[in-house]
Amino acid sequence: MDISTSLKTLCGCPGPSGREGPVADTAMELLRPWVDTVSKDPFGNVVGVRRCGKENAKRVILDAHLDEVGLVITGAKDGFLRFRPVGGIDPRMLPNREVTILSQPPQFGLIAVLPPHVQTAGDSNKSIPLSDLYIDAGLTQREGEALVGTFVVPRGTFRQLLGTAVSGKALDDRAGFVTLLRTAELLKDVPLDVDVYFMGSIREEVNGGGALVGAFSIAPHCFVAVDVTHARTPDGPKDETFPAGKGTVIGIGPNITRWMSGRLIDKARENHLPWAPEVMTGHSGTNAWRVQTAREGIATAVVSLPLKYMHSPVETLDLEDLETSALLLAAFLTDLEKEGGEFLAD
Repeated sequence: MDISTSLKTLCGCPGPSGREGPVADTAMELLRPWVDTVSKDPFGNVVGVRRCGKENAKRVILDAHLDEVGLVITGAKDGFLRFRPVGGIDPRMLPNREVTILSQPPQFGLIAVLPPHVQTAGDSNKSIPLSDLYIDAGLTQREGEALVGTFVVPRGTFRQLLGTAVSGKALDDRAGFVTLLRTAELLKDVPLDVDVYFMGSIREEVNGGGALVGAFSIAPHCFVAVDVTHARTPDGPKDETFPAGKGTVIGIGPNITRWMSGRLIDKARENHLPWAPEVMTGHSGTNAWRVQTAREGIATAVVSLPLKYMHSPVETLDLEDLETSALLLAAFLTDLEKEGGEFLAD
């Protein structure tokens, strides 16, 4: 599997929270060669299963969410479209941004911005509130009103940067799902002693409902959220960010089951894989948070990829970190029941 090509394919699909159909269909086809079965559950999650062949085998979910942040049209004024965010959109990056309106067929639009010639003094130094922004798609008022309730995603080109770095929209968390694909490929001919469920969950950016529903249905013995964390930039705090291209990031904290983080760390060390700890003192900001208290309680862990410029159309990461994370997950899963002792013990 070519990691870059798979990532480009997934990132090219629209899939804001609640409208993940196109990216979910693509994810199913990418996952199909590496699992025994693949399907979409009633909620819309993609679930591929690699069975170990043992009766009543224990179940492990590897999860990465497929949805992306976006917008939804709420009204029109003189043909210009009003909108509200779907997920954590940063209003600073919206003015002058090209977007795709997910109508049938999709339409091109751009978020209107006043040129500097007609701005009042000091306007150029201010962030424009979302309530003051509009999408211009060249529509009449009637055409604009007909689009109320339609979702919108930023347009972003997937680009290969120098070395193994890439940039584009929706790397959060399509990069996590490609990590799952690579893990499944690495395990293709490896005997397992647990059943592994590779889940592309939906609606993480709004409420984590996809992972919660999927975990309740599958009832796993443990759950690993594969997501992104903040990569280091010159203006970022060094104690809260991680260098891109220097390895995977393993979560440690109250949202993380101790035996799982311990096994991940041990496997990283045994296999000489670069890694860093991320201390999560409360909410991990991932699907592991809600899944931990699903059913009677589920053991959870978090593996993260360092990502720059999160929730923007120019998210950037290093493909080496995907490969490292996949190698770590494959090592974690191999002989899991045999080496894990009391599988649920902490």
